[in-house]
Amino acid sequence: MSGAKKEHSAGGVILEDGRVLLIQMRNLKGEKVWTFPKGHIEPGETAEAAALREVEEETGWLCEIAAHLCRAEYSFERDGEPVDKDVCWFLMERAGGDGLPKTPDEIFDMKWTTLAEAEKELLYPSDLEMLELLRKRGAAA
Repeated sequence: MSGAKKEHSAGGVILEDGRVLLIQMRNLKGEKVWTFPKGHIEPGETAEAAALREVEEETGWLCEIAAHLCRAEYSFERDGEPVDKDVCWFLMERAGGDGLPKTPDEIFDMKWTTLAEAEKELLYPSDLEMLELLRKRGAAA
């Protein structure tokens, strides 16, 4: 057995006036969950380019990267197969766009929340860790 499949993703946290943009999508169990936009890094693509592309696809906002936030690593099972995943997260600022997801079949809702509100909505440990990083950077609570 070759072990777990490796996956590499990148995503973005758009922070504006102390609020972050959350998206609602389905998890592997088919449940609707709030999270931050992210997706797979395509062959030949940098983590930065993938994060900007995924954020634009999932939120409709063109963004600029303000800073590298962190690299999250976790493991899970998909269709009974182990997957080791790492995600490069970037802090972003809006630079344009229309706020209309390019993948409406994947994104059910979006909302701006304070960090405190986001903490009540987010389930994934890596998402909650990013909120903590934002607090340490001095973003409004």
